[in-house]
Amino acid sequence: MAVEETVAHIEPADRPMRLSVEHRVLSGVRVVTLRGEIDHDVQDVLSQALLAENTTVPLRMVADLSGVTFMDSSGINVFVAAYQQASDTGGWVRIAGAQESVLRVLQLVGVDTLIPCHPTTEQALAT
Repeated sequence: MAVEETVAHIEPADRPMRLSVEHRVLSGVRVVTLRGEIDHDVQDVLSQALLAENTTVPLRMVADLSGVTFMDSSGINVFVAAYQQASDTGGWVRIAGAQESVLRVLQLVGVDTLIPCHPTTEQALAT
């Protein structure tokens, strides 16, 4: 039985809609849906969205990147930190729906060898 929680939006005040973030929980897995561009200007917003504060429970998260049109190394750093945080608690992070340009960046730096990348959120949740 899937349980879904409320959605929260986070946007940088000086550049609204540059990166939008929605959170929901499905069967104990946090699904973070991102839309827009991920670069240095929104690194703090991304960190808030992906990194949990003081968690000791296993962090299980799927990052839905289907709405992300650009990502630079700032995003890569946050994803690696989220992976390390999840691993430290016995959890995991998965990426879903990355567009070709974003997936290419993930593959070039080898993030896809740390964090499994799936074509859809449903596939990431089912794995």
